[in-house]
Amino acid sequence: QVQVVESGGDLVQAGGSLRLSCAASGSIFSTNAMGWYRQAPGKERELVAAIVSGGSTKYADSIKGRFSISRDNANNTVYLQMNSLEPEDTAVYYCAAGPTWFYFASWGQGTQVTVSS
Repeated sequence: QVQVVESGGDLVQAGGSLRLSCAASGSIFSTNAMGWYRQAPGKERELVAAIVSGGSTKYADSIKGRFSISRDNANNTVYLQMNSLEPEDTAVYYCAAGPTWFYFASWGQGTQVTVSS
């Protein structure tokens, strides 16, 4: 069973930066794809960014140019560097892992990111 644990959420002022980290335990197959989702109050969960072990990435249009996803394959860890944060980025951020970025089978508990104006 894959365990996924996020960290790094915090309260930050608009324009600031944060880096989220996520460590996943499990087989190479089960963690080939790792991604970050977010859910703001009253809104549906949405994909923020995803990355596969080979290095390909994809991003939501709303964060392109501001956020960057990366991973350390040796340690099954994925990072989300968030710059130029906006109040609209306030949400619970979830890390997920799976065999492909079309199917994330394992999820973390989430970490709160709050951006004040």
